[in-house]
Amino acid sequence: MACDSFLDVIPDNVSTIDHAFTLRQEAEKYLFTCYSYLPDHGSPSNNIGLNAGDEAWFPTTFLGGLSTDAPNIARGNQNISNPYMNFWDGDRGGRNYFQAIRDCNIFLENVRDENKIPDLEIDERLRWVGEVEFLKAYYHFYLLRMYGPIPIIDENLPISATPEQVRIKREPVDDVVEYIAGLLDQAAEKLPARIQTEITDLGHVTQPAALTLKAKLLVMAASPLFNGNPDYSDFTDHDGVHLFSTSYDPDKWEEALAACGEAIAACEEVGIRLYEYQPGVGELSEETITQLSLRNSVTERWNDELIWGLSGRRVGDLQRQTMAYIDPSITPFGIKGNVTPPIKIVEMFYTKNGVPIEEDRTLDFSNKTSLRTATHEERFNLIEGYPTARVNYDREPRFYASLGFVGGVWYMYNSPSNSDENTWRLRIEQTRINDSWSLTGYHIKKLVNLNFAFQPGRIFVEEYAWPEMRLADLYLLYAEAKNEVDGPSPEVYNYLNLIRERAGLGTVEDSWSQYSSNPNKYKSKEGLREIIHHERMIELAFEGSRFWDLRRWKKAAEVLNAPIKGWDVQKTNSLDAYYRYRTLYSQQFIAPRDYFWPIRENNLRVNPNLVQNPGW
Repeated sequence: MACDSFLDVIPDNVSTIDHAFTLRQEAEKYLFTCYSYLPDHGSPSNNIGLNAGDEAWFPTTFLGGLSTDAPNIARGNQNISNPYMNFWDGDRGGRNYFQAIRDCNIFLENVRDENKIPDLEIDERLRWVGEVEFLKAYYHFYLLRMYGPIPIIDENLPISATPEQVRIKREPVDDVVEYIAGLLDQAAEKLPARIQTEITDLGHVTQPAALTLKAKLLVMAASPLFNGNPDYSDFTDHDGVHLFSTSYDPDKWEEALAACGEAIAACEEVGIRLYEYQPGVGELSEETITQLSLRNSVTERWNDELIWGLSGRRVGDLQRQTMAYIDPSITPFGIKGNVTPPIKIVEMFYTKNGVPIEEDRTLDFSNKTSLRTATHEERFNLIEGYPTARVNYDREPRFYASLGFVGGVWYMYNSPSNSDENTWRLRIEQTRINDSWSLTGYHIKKLVNLNFAFQPGRIFVEEYAWPEMRLADLYLLYAEAKNEVDGPSPEVYNYLNLIRERAGLGTVEDSWSQYSSNPNKYKSKEGLREIIHHERMIELAFEGSRFWDLRRWKKAAEVLNAPIKGWDVQKTNSLDAYYRYRTLYSQQFIAPRDYFWPIRENNLRVNPNLVQNPGW
């Protein structure tokens, strides 16, 4: 049955629902039900942001095994008959978010009623209401980001609702944004500033999380995809109502900037800060310490940078699929290394001078495949005395913290030397063992917890909460909004430089002035916008941000029509043959069609008030 026939109707098992709200213990179970719809962003294949674009690629053998819904979108196989990652109906890797909203509405209606759940304390009742208001806003936000204009489900309709009442309509984007922002304001007033009881409450939402989601929402709404997009000037419902604003509104960036500032203040007030690794016993090089600050900001459990983490989201599976086979003395078990970054992502990272490789006027990257042998001074990033491709040299710390590759070093807590001297390394003979191999020649080191370890016949994986929101993301959103409002300013540079300093790089001003072939780029709004966009793609690489950012910036049609390339990984007998470009797939992104998901065509037959997204 299509979801539109019931998505906002109170179910007829009212007696069962009434029982769910007689005692605190039963009501808490329903609270967990509202949380249970959160997406599996730690999944090796069902994280839309990571796997449905161009940031990770999979061998065809992988597509024949695990769930393949998000990767099939990356391969251009989306359709209207049975869409992949369908969060409208809850199918093909997606979850039914209208069902999720309906359950949130049921919870709110009952828990707001002070005559119910007599053993629920006032403070806890208020907090629970705030949590579910947040979740209701999050599910609306998720659908908005995927489908554009969506129905607003503020209350569930009674069973007696007429067929016409049930046949809901899609609401204009600006109305949906205003509704979600209002819900988040309501939630923020009720939510605690920080988790009170870590043993039981980690993963529950807080006030900083609500304000951060509002900031992300309003930045998205101010961005080119949603703000006066001419591609949708004729997109109306059956009554002629425009579903997108037809003119650009600069005030949306003002609202986004204010929301980002409020969220940052709330985060910093409770001690949320950019993570920095604190070395324990033993000595590590400065290079490795910097890399651990970057890696652990994502994979250290509940670290100080995390604003909101999604726990229990199959991150262990993702680590198995991104880990490289770094110990040649043990036959691999449970390590696949099949989720791999293409060459375009490798080339995206800056040089050691903090500028793009095509802009660095002091370093020559014209022949990226030529071989060079690593020196003693480079031993903490590269295998001393071992050749690797030119593109792997002279790169920024985030490159070495995020990527594993032939000729590279891979430090883990179980280092055989108990230090970063003579630690784990990846040589060409370790790249293809049984079914453990990288299709592109690179691995996503960034997503592997430092405690990952393996022994003959078994592996040890330490789970962590998927970083749905962390402070670096929020700082970059603030810099983006501030630049759009006021252009280049010391405040914009400051937030960018906080990120860059943690990454071991010089300031934007110094790096471009001294090393870029376009030294004045950071001084104009347009140039600084490009720098901010690039900084986001590097800092948040493999965290699911790139896919959505390319869309809201309206850059997807340009970027996602470039081929997916890797090294010739079959040629493991020769480094010269291995380091040759090989096209794995020619992606196709059709604009404006592919900027939004299609609604399943059967839904349009069941509910004639719905309209399909343009191009589908």
